[in-house]
Amino acid sequence: MKVQKRDGRIVTYEADKITAAIKKANVEVENSQKANEDLIYEAIENVEKTTGDVIPVEMIQDIIEKTLVGHNKYVLAKKYMIYRYQRSLLRKSNTTDESILKLIRNENKELAEENSNKNTAHASTQRDYIAGEVSRDVTKRLLLPEHITMAHENGVLHFHDADYFIQPIFNCCLINIQDMLDNGTVMNGKLIESPKSFQVACTVTTQIMAAVASNQYGGQSVNVAHLGKYLRKSRDKFQKETQARFKDTLNDEAINNIVEMRVADELKSGVQTIQYQINTLMTTNGQSPFVTLFLQIDEDDEYVDENVKIVEEILRQRLEGIKNEQGVYVTPAFPKLVYVLDENNCLKGGKYDYVTRLAVKCSAKRMYPDYISAKKMRENYEGNVFGPMGCRSFLAPWKDKDGNYKWEGRFNQGVVSINLPQIGIIANGNEDKFWQLFDERLNICYEALMCRHKALEGTLSDVSPIHWQYGAIARLKKGEMIDKYLHGGYSSISLGYIGLYELTYLMTGESQTSGRGKNFAMKVMCHMRDKVNEWKAATNIGFALYGTPAETLCYRFAKIDREKYGVIENVTDKGYYTNSYHVDVRENISAFDKFDIESEFQNISLGGAISYVEIPNVQNNLEALETLVKYIYDNIQYGEFNTKSDYCQECGFDGEIIINGDMEWECPQCHNKNHNKLNVTRRTCGYLGENFWNTGKTSEIKNRVLHL
Repeated sequence: MKVQKRDGRIVTYEADKITAAIKKANVEVENSQKANEDLIYEAIENVEKTTGDVIPVEMIQDIIEKTLVGHNKYVLAKKYMIYRYQRSLLRKSNTTDESILKLIRNENKELAEENSNKNTAHASTQRDYIAGEVSRDVTKRLLLPEHITMAHENGVLHFHDADYFIQPIFNCCLINIQDMLDNGTVMNGKLIESPKSFQVACTVTTQIMAAVASNQYGGQSVNVAHLGKYLRKSRDKFQKETQARFKDTLNDEAINNIVEMRVADELKSGVQTIQYQINTLMTTNGQSPFVTLFLQIDEDDEYVDENVKIVEEILRQRLEGIKNEQGVYVTPAFPKLVYVLDENNCLKGGKYDYVTRLAVKCSAKRMYPDYISAKKMRENYEGNVFGPMGCRSFLAPWKDKDGNYKWEGRFNQGVVSINLPQIGIIANGNEDKFWQLFDERLNICYEALMCRHKALEGTLSDVSPIHWQYGAIARLKKGEMIDKYLHGGYSSISLGYIGLYELTYLMTGESQTSGRGKNFAMKVMCHMRDKVNEWKAATNIGFALYGTPAETLCYRFAKIDREKYGVIENVTDKGYYTNSYHVDVRENISAFDKFDIESEFQNISLGGAISYVEIPNVQNNLEALETLVKYIYDNIQYGEFNTKSDYCQECGFDGEIIINGDMEWECPQCHNKNHNKLNVTRRTCGYLGENFWNTGKTSEIKNRVLHL
């Protein structure tokens, strides 16, 4: 028997829902009015006697009410009717009042902990979050089909774009910075011409980043190799000026020394401009621009010598850090750095190994950069190497009309993530039931993604001139629609997934590290990949499978499932699900084994993949970290390190923070004491916010971002 929902959907009949509804009404009536198990069974039996393959949900509810009234359970029947009415109202009611008031009073802990780069006490940040609350409310009540809203609320899936769904903006992008610098751009109605020097190019780049961040939701990436041209322009200018001024008084060597000195100063000042502008500019969403810098040394680049110097300087300045308000050098949240390992710098005798050693030193102290293996990436992306978008998702290969691959100037429309463990909980080891339910839920994810896509269709270039008219994405005319960039695979739209580890454990009793568990996990991954390819072929839209780095979602799904299904060992008991295809942090495997295992899943999750390993503080053992970096080059496309130490933002102490009997932090260096405040952070990820204690209340921190 099938049931027709109010929104017209046909779903499988579930007797358990009738039982749950009557029991909820039971709670509100006296004992004499309660329905016992026999009466509940009778009500279900009466429903199931109904003829017809498809029954409207309203008919089911009428049958239940008549059954209750037939047994003189008038009060219970009324409560059940009220419950139905309240549920109907709830689906259409405004839900923002309390959440907005909590936000204004700074009582919303979930938001306060969600993003270390946004301070919910600031008025500009509150304004952005208020807009997000309103957008989510309108989206859930009015814009999304009811069954997608209900799927989101029940943790079946997560509709990532609800915060801004009411606006015609997208998620994240790779800025076409080369076009904007070489051909000029326009900001706030003012023409910005092509820069004549490196310093100006760096300033313009950061202005572009701020403008782009204010007109989209997610992160952005910039390939710094495009700045090499402008460093050479500065050199040529300095050479010409110095030659003209000193040619009669100084020899060529002295003149060249002056030029090199001026170039070095220009380089340092330009990179400093990027670092400080990114961290001091505030976009309209109340935070610094969410920026990733892509660092690749390409010997085919005409400006490779200049690019190497730029990469070195970026790493040096990141290694030093930025002073906080107490004057202590700390690790800035942005820009994030992604460093490419290639034959010329993979620590195997390459020409630029010295740059990689600087990157390793930076990773040991400042967590960044992340590492991309050019070798593995070329295997996965038709011989290409390119950066992830700010959100760390990747684009599928796309060629222009001349057959040339294009990466920069492309974007991600949005993301919907599926809760894999919940399917495993319901299937309870039954593979036939799992695959049926899996496909049903993937179809709902597809519908949700199409809602995201359809919401962008018909958008005019005028909504964000910096993106659509002045080069970040395109050079469209005013009033022109963006639709051609939504189709044909030019942009991506992503299916994310959470909890492959927990799903595999539920269905096989094993993890995905080997044997039956690995076979099952690979089967699940391949099925999702095949689905997105099927959707892409059917729609001509760039669907992609994306290993979401959505840390808070790992907790949201686990919390929902724990409330619905109780405590399940190694699943809901942890309070979190593992992100995407990652192996759980509690698995006793080496960093090398973790990279090996996860590399096989990265090759399937081509819309976005990153793997983390947790290592001890290795600032005094860089050789060990270099070994891991070499391993990344040969074995995995994208890797990152987390280090096991705590970090005091007051004085820069890097070690174990003391916890006294009152559960307060105390830094052994500056003796600063705090209770869950923002100036003591977990070194592994820079997370700022409330920490999570283990059962023994020791100094181990289990914060939200650590469990990746």
